Amino acid sequence: MKIIIVGGGKTGTYLASLLAEDGHDISVIESDKRLAARLRGHGVASSVILGNGADPFTLERAGVMKADVVVAATGSDEVNLVVSTLAKMEYGVGRVVGRVNNPANDWMFDESMGVDVGINQAEILARSAQEGLDLKDVFTIQKLGKDGHAVVRVEVRPSSKVVGTALRDVDLPGKTILIAVERGDSIIVPKGDTRFEAGDRIIAFTDSEGRARLHRSFQ
Repeated sequence: MKIIIVGGGKTGTYLASLLAEDGHDISVIESDKRLAARLRGHGVASSVILGNGADPFTLERAGVMKADVVVAATGSDEVNLVVSTLAKMEYGVGRVVGRVNNPANDWMFDESMGVDVGINQAEILARSAQEGLDLKDVFTIQKLGKDGHAVVRVEVRPSSKVVGTALRDVDLPGKTILIAVERGDSIIVPKGDTRFEAGDRIIAFTDSEGRARLHRSFQ
């Protein structure tokens, strides 16, 4: 895929390196000469454009009209919103991801501003810390929408009653879908005859009610 990242700081550089490893065509826009030069030195991006990502001309230089994804990852929420709106409304980019720096601005990063996915780093960190206080809790990977739906992870403890039990025999919440089972370095797509082992990390889609029942099912 053709992916444009606006913002070549630590977040943008790290993201570019991860996506480049997956074979994507990465272009990064950065307004700071020093950061742009450093990013060129890393060699993780196909092209590094020095300029303002909130400027349509700069986006066009980066190839926005052929982009599959635009990631607004600067340290300014204002810039990220302008980039997102331009990418979606002006250029019709299929997927727009916006970085939220100030949690108070989270409500603005939605479809009305051209944002398909808003990444609120402060909220992710806060939830990680909060849920990390209880290692037996269900960890939220990504919230989806405003109604409590989320992608979550829960680990199967050695004392869990589901160890050795097939998926078909586990009482799952009605609105919960198991997406994957992480077992060591392997990813298993769960089926009815999949049997759970201690240490399995279950990735599931559920709602707020299902979250509590997942805790009871796998802990």
